[in-house]
Amino acid sequence: MQSKKYTPEEMDLFNSKIGKYSLLKRKRVNPDRVLAELKYHTALQKQQEELIKLQNWVIKNDEKVVVLFEGRDAAGKGGAIRRITQYINPRHFRIVALNIPTEDERKQWFFQRYIHQLPKPGELVFFDRSWYNRAVVEPVNEFCTKEEYERFMSQVNEFERMLVQANIHLIKLYFSITKEEQAARFEEIKSNPLKRWKMTPTDEKAQELWEEYTTYKKRMFEETNSAHAPWLIIDADKKPTARLAAITHLLNVIPYQ
Repeated sequence: MQSKKYTPEEMDLFNSKIGKYSLLKRKRVNPDRVLAELKYHTALQKQQEELIKLQNWVIKNDEKVVVLFEGRDAAGKGGAIRRITQYINPRHFRIVALNIPTEDERKQWFFQRYIHQLPKPGELVFFDRSWYNRAVVEPVNEFCTKEEYERFMSQVNEFERMLVQANIHLIKLYFSITKEEQAARFEEIKSNPLKRWKMTPTDEKAQELWEEYTTYKKRMFEETNSAHAPWLIIDADKKPTARLAAITHLLNVIPYQ
């Protein structure tokens, strides 16, 4: 570490408890990489402290918050949700990741099963994929008919307008990764016995159907990036940066202060 001059603030990070642990746990130390990790964890902790304040505001004022996490397979949606919810009160938030619809649900209005998951006063709900499955994943994989897809596209903006008019804070996040990054993440998942369960038949076809996903994604942004419910597209090739960007956006758009 003598070959490069670090600022006093950076040296404080190296000398912190987590900094010393990060340096000692490695056989070969790359100080710049360790410093980047320390800066990320420091920034993340500060944001997580703000998320606690945000949740307290939601509870105190009976606010209702819905956050949609969308993106290609392996884009890092679940990891971002875990960092956001890591320290907030579990009694006042829910993570919703719906399975494929039941036979009864298939016969219902498409949005009905999502309506059942909307927050009560004083609650945050995080959708790990949402009704936007019908905008991209379902038509690409022929899980819905063309008529069902077009009906969804004609209704979704008005559906979201009604949510906003019902005083729900609606935030839509899209985690964007490159084809090469997705392939690398798939390989990492398949090589890890603790993560292999994450790979689904739909995931297996994601690379092959990349351009089809892109076509539907572009139309989704063009037609559903409304003034009352805009999208934030997050560059998610680097997970730490993407997580911080997602939290920063939540803290900026929800008026908790």
